[in-house]
Amino acid sequence: MRHTDFVRAALTVILAACCQPAFAKCGGVDYSWGADGLAKAHDFVITILLYVVYVCYAVAGIVSVIASLQIYFKINAGEEGWKKEIMMVVGAILFIIGATVV
Repeated sequence: MRHTDFVRAALTVILAACCQPAFAKCGGVDYSWGADGLAKAHDFVITILLYVVYVCYAVAGIVSVIASLQIYFKINAGEEGWKKEIMMVVGAILFIIGATVV
């Protein structure tokens, strides 16, 4: 038997012996507060989700204003490709709004 095999076998025995007390503690947990804790976690997640949706709407509004100004300047300068820019902005805003719905 090589030294590494002996060390591996010894570690396996030690870890198996250490895990037994951890398994024994699993049955002593009081789950009577579980429903209240789950309800509080649900309320917290929904509240945070609403804030994330509002932030996404704000980002969509800011992107639309800035992109609209850029498109306006591009049209006044007589540059080409402003139709493509409009389609990209509309697609980006629809994606942000659609992602918040999903």
